[in-house]
Amino acid sequence: MKLSDIASQLNCILEGDSNLEILGVAGLDEAESDQLAFLSNPKYTSKLAITKASAVIVAKDFSSPTSLTLLRHTNPYLTFARAIELFYSPPSLANEIHPSAVVSPLAKLGKGVRIAANSVISDGVELGDNVVVYPNCTIYPHAKIGTNSIIHSNCVVREYVEIGSRCVLQNGVIVGADGFGYAKKDDGSWYKIVQSGIVVLEDDVEIGANSAIDRATIGETRIKRGAKLDNLVMVGHASVIGENTLLCGQVGLAGSSKVGRNVTLAGQVGVAGHLTIGDNVVATAQTGIPNSVEANQVISGYPAIENRSWLKSAAIFNRLPDLQKTLRELQRRVAEIERLFKKD
Repeated sequence: MKLSDIASQLNCILEGDSNLEILGVAGLDEAESDQLAFLSNPKYTSKLAITKASAVIVAKDFSSPTSLTLLRHTNPYLTFARAIELFYSPPSLANEIHPSAVVSPLAKLGKGVRIAANSVISDGVELGDNVVVYPNCTIYPHAKIGTNSIIHSNCVVREYVEIGSRCVLQNGVIVGADGFGYAKKDDGSWYKIVQSGIVVLEDDVEIGANSAIDRATIGETRIKRGAKLDNLVMVGHASVIGENTLLCGQVGLAGSSKVGRNVTLAGQVGVAGHLTIGDNVVATAQTGIPNSVEANQVISGYPAIENRSWLKSAAIFNRLPDLQKTLRELQRRVAEIERLFKKD
């Protein structure tokens, strides 16, 4: 594809050879002479001198001198993501319901629904137009899945779960399994509490591989519009995740957690139950959150504190042995001075 055509489709300003033939996209380090790369973080600018890429997507105000052909855009990372789509399309499922799929006659299927081998669609299930269900999935009774949603192989969607339009469940996701709810009996054993609630995924939600979203004991667990969950994320019963929030790998939310809009919980963040995290909060990797967090905070550590304070504390931590040694020496000197004064 000619670079001029790429620039037109991506709405970029082209500086350089518009006739370059581009065969694919790659990172600055891996790109070959017929590929398009991108630069979104200025700290990697030095790589422009060594990259083999024919052209590079950069910010509109990028000013570092380079002889490379450039595509300028206000959002180079998003533009690179769109460029990938010009060269790669994932293989599509056959436009059919596979003979080995088990589809209840009481299920309602929209137009263009595709169901692959060995998947089970139970009584009362509703699949909207163009829903795709890959092999070995199980959709329990009365679940609803909206238009253009994709359910990858080995997923389980439990009874009465509601999934919106354009949602994606990556491989091995379980939506609507029982929440972790037990009451202690007089003899010390545990009585299982029936999990009678549901899970609701609003439109444009994506759930990463092997993640689990528990159903509520009563009421609902809700993942709001545009939220994205990474692989190995656990969402406890009756939790609510706000619009456009990101939960990265191995994040765990205990039951009844309330997470606001545009929140980012980086990898291995743990959230105690029955608390609220405000809008626009960022929790860095391995943060433990035992208390509610006000909006617009960046937090780190355990128990979670303001990020700048945590960075200062982390810098001091390595010096603690020396500081302790100094403190003991000062204590020894003070004690010696006190003894001298007592003699006088």
